[in-house]
Amino acid sequence: MENKFFYFLGIGGIGMSSIARFLCSKGAKVAGYDKTPSDITEVLMDLGIEITFDEDKHAIPPGFNSDQVIVIYTPAIPRNHPQKLFFEGNGNSMFKRAKFLGELTSNSPNLAVAGTHGKTTTTAILAHLFKSLNQSFTAFVGGIMNENQSNLMSNGDKVFLVEADEFDRSFLSLSPTLACVTSMDADHLDVYGNAEELKASYRLFAEKVSDKLIVEKGLPLVGVTYSIYEEADYYMTNIKPEGFGYSFDLITPNNRITGQYFSQLGLHNLSNALAAFALASSFGLSEKDLSSALSSFKGVKRRLQLHLENDNHVFIDDYAHHPTEIKAVYDTLENAYPGVSKCAIFQPHLFSRTRDFSEDFSKVLSLFDRVILLPIYPARELPIPGVHSDVLASKITCNDRVEVMSKEELHDEFSKISQRIKVVLGAGDIGREVEKLKQTI
Repeated sequence: MENKFFYFLGIGGIGMSSIARFLCSKGAKVAGYDKTPSDITEVLMDLGIEITFDEDKHAIPPGFNSDQVIVIYTPAIPRNHPQKLFFEGNGNSMFKRAKFLGELTSNSPNLAVAGTHGKTTTTAILAHLFKSLNQSFTAFVGGIMNENQSNLMSNGDKVFLVEADEFDRSFLSLSPTLACVTSMDADHLDVYGNAEELKASYRLFAEKVSDKLIVEKGLPLVGVTYSIYEEADYYMTNIKPEGFGYSFDLITPNNRITGQYFSQLGLHNLSNALAAFALASSFGLSEKDLSSALSSFKGVKRRLQLHLENDNHVFIDDYAHHPTEIKAVYDTLENAYPGVSKCAIFQPHLFSRTRDFSEDFSKVLSLFDRVILLPIYPARELPIPGVHSDVLASKITCNDRVEVMSKEELHDEFSKISQRIKVVLGAGDIGREVEKLKQTI
């Protein structure tokens, strides 16, 4: 990689930035474009990566407008983006992010984690396990790990650990040695059209796995099974809440390991831990060492992240943006704080997702005592007529009230929220408001 030039279109994306970090660490020359500054672009710039927020072709940094520069772009970049058009006309090698990641990892053993929910946390736990056992690996994670404040973890390059994203059928660009599928709930219907097409894509992904496929028991795929709810090839029993996590016994095809502990709340996260364990075990790592390492996992930013807890306030932030994920957050909070009043602050992500799952969103959000909705975060989409937060709000019923607010109004209102538990939800830019909100209470 040394002395090669790479230019990223959409470098601030969570999947793009981990590859940019990796290439930079290997001595490559890296630069890129993104629409807006963010915490991620700030960190990349601190690493010496030049980033422009101007889409004009003349804003491309000197040295990166040669036809020898390799261009990596996210599917969110519009086809008529001026810099993309420039590089295409210039004859540069152009790679979608997923295609480049597939090429990068194709010549080494790689473990891939797929699933509508849980893939980021599972990949992060897998990276933690490999690091704890001092393995030679590099992990590309779709979230910021609290352990190293990065979405890249590297201790060599003998094995790649990869989050396999189903959006845009990206995971079909990978060639996994081993893989895990955590869930197959309908999502990204703007890409797939219907749930059956999404399932068909997962089946194609499963066919690409050269060694073992690990699947949550009950999914319509053939593979080694895991479950925290019933007996499977890998399963847990005697699960008990303990501290900010769970104690459990772990049963594998070869062992029964008793008295273990996982350091995060949420049964969905415990299931993710078991999936990561099963992957690492199937790769051949010591099961006793792996089970012990689960106790020291520090979590992922914006995955049930506790920011404040006292007698008056419990403030939690989570990336949940699908009804199933929001339900998992609610169940976790109800289990940890039974009967305590709860307020959800939700920023819907994508007009299409809000439209496609409006009934499911309204049902799960109605479980909370109070709901505050922000305007829909559009990401890559243009508005859809008749789809906005007020329509979703009209379908939600809860004990207190439902309101739609701007971010500015939320900052004024936050300290007045009477519910003890306040949870921020969404995959848009709402996470950037968390520290400011915390300062108001």
